[in-house]
Amino acid sequence: MADPQAFCVAEERSGHCAVVDGHFLYVWGGYVSIEDNEVYLPNDEMWTYDIDSGLWKMHLMEGELPPSMSGSCGACIHGRLYVFGGYDDKGYSNRLYFVNLRTRDGTYTWEKITKFDGQPPTPRDKLSCWVYKDRLIYFGGYGYRRHSELQECFDVHDASWGGVPPQPRAAHSCAVLGNKGYVFGGRVLQTRMNDLHYLNLDTWVWSGRISVNGESPKHRSWHTLTAITDDKLFLFGGLNADNIPLSDGWIHNITTNCWKQLRHLPYTRPRLWHTACLGKENEIMVFGGSKDNLLFLDTGHCNDLLIFQTQPYSLLRSCLDCIGKNAIILKSQISLLPPKLLQQVLKKITFWTAANYRKEQRIRKEETENNQPRVSSC
Repeated sequence: MADPQAFCVAEERSGHCAVVDGHFLYVWGGYVSIEDNEVYLPNDEMWTYDIDSGLWKMHLMEGELPPSMSGSCGACIHGRLYVFGGYDDKGYSNRLYFVNLRTRDGTYTWEKITKFDGQPPTPRDKLSCWVYKDRLIYFGGYGYRRHSELQECFDVHDASWGGVPPQPRAAHSCAVLGNKGYVFGGRVLQTRMNDLHYLNLDTWVWSGRISVNGESPKHRSWHTLTAITDDKLFLFGGLNADNIPLSDGWIHNITTNCWKQLRHLPYTRPRLWHTACLGKENEIMVFGGSKDNLLFLDTGHCNDLLIFQTQPYSLLRSCLDCIGKNAIILKSQISLLPPKLLQQVLKKITFWTAANYRKEQRIRKEETENNQPRVSSC
């Protein structure tokens, strides 16, 4: 019988940060709803997911801890997780922190960055950023502007640029392909968008709204956009203009300038305000988020990991998966493998054992929820 402790999973959450570095997915922050109260996840906890073995582990963090927040922007450069902005009990933030993910002793220590040239962006949450040439370039978000009587408005990155920039927005998504920083959708005042723009990150000139060929994804916010190859972007989920959570996935080819909707997705598992990270073999790892409309029913936070395969796996990966799924049948032969290959196989066996265990637990939970009596009002 599987050990529940060995197959534990990071807590449910939305509005968190997640990055991939090496063989691990790192998750920090966010919030969850408990008895109609928004509760921020502990700021001294970081969860790691071993991509090879499928096991989660919680690490306690030290140093100058960021506040517990949601809506922060997390990005990874050379093994360092940078977290900027967000919203906590005291309001919007414009503080910048980093933590080294490649520690030798497994200790994760936060540092607050206080020495920098110029002025930081104004406090905000629900922003996005591009990582380009060791730079973090922030765009958009919800907060307040300097020298303005408006208390709440959307704010745009303060840099000077040319071309026609997108309208100020929040809960949008950003991704980098080459020297272009793409931005899709998001919320502009009371309207959700489905426009696509890019900023040339060398010349600082905006493209203006890109006229795409053929069908486009629906208007949405709280979605994700992830670069998967040198010329393709993967769009997933979000909340549409009718406040309906989405589970659709699209690939945009910048060469043909076309969107293509993916047909083989778990359409019964919508997500919004989740994270999406690129794995070692171009798979997309979607973690957390909500399956409900957060604006009206803030109870559907998730902690399952959705994996989207965007290209065929390598022959080695396919073989390891086959052995992992059929470990009982191949038990007598596995021990004969060379030591290095044996270690990979054992990790993959653990991966599929954990995956099957979590699937069984999810099915039981869904059956229990579906069998609960519903109370109707007269």
